[in-house]
Amino acid sequence: MDGPYTRLRWCNGPFTPKWEAIIGTAAPGGDGARPATQSALVVVVPEAEPVVGRHRWVLDRSATWGVPAHVTVLYPFMPPDRIGDGVIATLLPVVAAVAAFRCTFSQVRWFDDGAAWLAPEPDSPFRALTRAVWDHFPDYPPYGGTYPDPIPHLTIGHTPTADLAGMRLAAAEVERELPVHAWIDRVLLIAGTDAPGSWSTLTECPLRQV
Repeated sequence: MDGPYTRLRWCNGPFTPKWEAIIGTAAPGGDGARPATQSALVVVVPEAEPVVGRHRWVLDRSATWGVPAHVTVLYPFMPPDRIGDGVIATLLPVVAAVAAFRCTFSQVRWFDDGAAWLAPEPDSPFRALTRAVWDHFPDYPPYGGTYPDPIPHLTIGHTPTADLAGMRLAAAEVERELPVHAWIDRVLLIAGTDAPGSWSTLTECPLRQV
């Protein structure tokens, strides 16, 4: 690391999410016992928490890691111990090239029977963010190259964390509370491990204000 970071930890529980400031120079993320091993760029959608939060806590393992309701921009990103001021300086204008926007989550969709998710409308700005970051960091393709043209989505639940019956029940409950309207104005660079509550925010990258 080449400088101190002010980090915002998302303290995520079944019903009481909140932000908590953490200031330090230690390796970013991690659970306090070991340094972060992964990083990601995500758009957090707090407007969706009242609808999906309680379901994600049971059905999406990333919720227990401390990651709030979100649409992934790029995962996995750079190893956390390689993220320094130069990386942040590159990311900021890349993200700022995309204008802030409003979107609506009005449908539950499925990846076969493996995952239930909310579809953002429009999804083109999320795709633009993924493409822009990938263009500047070509060594880190979306999902390691497994899905080179990923579909923007907000996960409700997925296997093997959840069973199909549980996801179907959650999907039906979520559908009754849609639509969710959101204002998207920043991308978060986050890092952590597979330990509970280990993920935290390294920096916020604002979109262009309109």
